[in-house]
Amino acid sequence: MAARKRPNPKKNSNMTNYLRLSLFWAVIIVIALSLMAIFSPPEQLKEVPVSQVIQGANNGEIARIEGQGGELKITLKGEDKPTERSYIQGGVGTLLRDETLSDKAKATVIDDKAPSNTSDILWNIAIILIPTVLIIGFFMFMMRQAQGQNNQAMGFGKSKAKLYGLDKEKVLFADIAGNEAAKQDLEEVVDFLKHPKKYEQLGAKIPKGVLLVGNPGTGKTMLARAVAGEANVPFFSISGSEFVEMFVGVGASRVRDLFSKAKKNSPAIIFIDEIDAVGRKRGSGMGGGHDEREQTLNQILVEMDGFETGTNVIVLAATNRSDVLDPALLRPGRFDRRTNILLPERKDREAILKVHFKNKPTDGDVSLDKLAAKTAGSSGADLANIANEAAIVAARRNSKKISNADLTEAFEKVAIGPERKAKVMSEKEKELTAYHEAGHAIVGHVLPDSDPVHKVTIIPRGGTGGVTWFLPPEDKSYTNVYEFKDILARAMGGRVAEKILYGDDGITTGAGSDLRKATEIARDMVIEQGMGNKLRDQVFHEDNGGMVFDKMTHDRPYSDATAKVIDEEVEALVKEAAKRAEAVITSNRESLNVLVKALLKDETLEEAAVIEALKDAKLPKEAKLHA
Repeated sequence: MAARKRPNPKKNSNMTNYLRLSLFWAVIIVIALSLMAIFSPPEQLKEVPVSQVIQGANNGEIARIEGQGGELKITLKGEDKPTERSYIQGGVGTLLRDETLSDKAKATVIDDKAPSNTSDILWNIAIILIPTVLIIGFFMFMMRQAQGQNNQAMGFGKSKAKLYGLDKEKVLFADIAGNEAAKQDLEEVVDFLKHPKKYEQLGAKIPKGVLLVGNPGTGKTMLARAVAGEANVPFFSISGSEFVEMFVGVGASRVRDLFSKAKKNSPAIIFIDEIDAVGRKRGSGMGGGHDEREQTLNQILVEMDGFETGTNVIVLAATNRSDVLDPALLRPGRFDRRTNILLPERKDREAILKVHFKNKPTDGDVSLDKLAAKTAGSSGADLANIANEAAIVAARRNSKKISNADLTEAFEKVAIGPERKAKVMSEKEKELTAYHEAGHAIVGHVLPDSDPVHKVTIIPRGGTGGVTWFLPPEDKSYTNVYEFKDILARAMGGRVAEKILYGDDGITTGAGSDLRKATEIARDMVIEQGMGNKLRDQVFHEDNGGMVFDKMTHDRPYSDATAKVIDEEVEALVKEAAKRAEAVITSNRESLNVLVKALLKDETLEEAAVIEALKDAKLPKEAKLHA
């Protein structure tokens, strides 16, 4: 389908602005020249008495006398222009009538010109012209301001959607790595717009709406841009927050205007980014029947599946909170298709990294495959950030190529924060940090279902005093009870190590984030995953994405008695984790001390060094969960 040629309003607007600017500068130049002509400084001539002029003429010292009214301009011999001036009633005629000049002096070339009144004329014109121009300009400015305010008032309910898809530089599906399933869904939408008859012959109908759901940074907006580049039809893009204003009815008016524009340019695509800004569940009670957000949502529902059919307008929408959207918005007939954009797997991460490193010079030994293996759980935006940080690190050390060391530093900076080597720690604090991190490491190393230790450091990074970093050897889709409990135990390893070393009264605030993380994991196991002992296979999902008013007016999905049991289950899980961690550390004190000494010496240990230091560590019977 050939794209229809449309007038370019941007080009016409630029031409109008250019003409206005040219006219403005032309008026400024005319006024400036007039003022220069009027107020230009007069010739700097020496003023002399008439008697001196007569004497000089009689003595032959004057070559020329020019008269203009009562003014005399004298050019001395040897000069090219007048250098003196004088005044006499009647001007040159008086000099010639009086007998004051000798015959020889009268032979001097004498001109008598009519007095010039050009400056007086220009002055009079300027007095009339300049105020007139200023007054006219002032009124034009005020009229334009009033017209602009009127246009804003008239256009308050107009859509703010931007038109894309017909630009020269386009994003295509080939430019996007990974997300193959999502691209296939969207390619069908593009193909229908290009070849509608192929589907209509079989009685197929293209989905009216496609909802893109995924975590932040997974590429929802990028895929929408690719649809705009591939479809070759008008593509209207708008954010959900741009519909809503403080005045009731504006959002609904903008929705009507947006769909009206799309229908006039059909076939067309409308893309609404962050649709949860206006598409949240109705009935919260806030605003009553005049809630602006609900009116906007109602208008979207009507436009997507109302009485009018066959508009050939497809709606794409993106959100990372599909759970808060109104059910009427998600039903077939509105958003018929839901495309889940997941975090990239290892092969997809490698493909994404290759795209981001395509125009970056790298050393021959750089392995993007290894980096892809270490970045499990990273989104496309995270990988783009790592690639950019690697280039910055290489440029900071004045290198012309990115090395593996640059990749490692960039990955660690993004994942666990930058090193804070400037922070000064006392020897006691360093020892405490070493025991704390060694406690995490030895528990995670010994327990069978824990991820392997990737790095241990006592150098402060980000907001922490030290880091023990565990990385999964491969991507995992599920986590079992044993793995959760090993994660809890290693999280408690730092606090337990402090307790064993310094006693109950010697524990510090360094384990605050660890304890918070352990409590969150234990609560998630009980409430969301049904992994409690007393509440096994029971899930009490809590929607934390609702508005504050919703939380105030809606009851919890469980009773107070159940809440007490949940608290007991969480407490039991955390205590069990602490007991297992204590059993591991108590049974392997020598290995713990070896690891601490290595940390105090080198400050940072990689995986191989940690394994070497803990080669004699073993799992005690007290820490086992299963045979």
